[in-house]
Amino acid sequence: MPSKSDHELVPVHELMSDKEAKEVLESLKVSIENLPKILESDPQAKKLEAKPGQIIRIHRREGKHDMFYYRVVIGE
Repeated sequence: MPSKSDHELVPVHELMSDKEAKEVLESLKVSIENLPKILESDPQAKKLEAKPGQIIRIHRREGKHDMFYYRVVIGE
């Protein structure tokens, strides 16, 4: 389930299923190690109850365009 912050500048964060994550990694032709990181203790990761190794999709609206960014959750 997507996590929307109470602050208008924080974009929507969504925990991806294993299947979705695999498909995205294949389509981007990257390995999970190549993704930017997000700490398990990050407020949005905590809200999603994300665990290390899972991928979070971040949805930002930039002008007229929807942009998606991906972060792999890491432990402390």
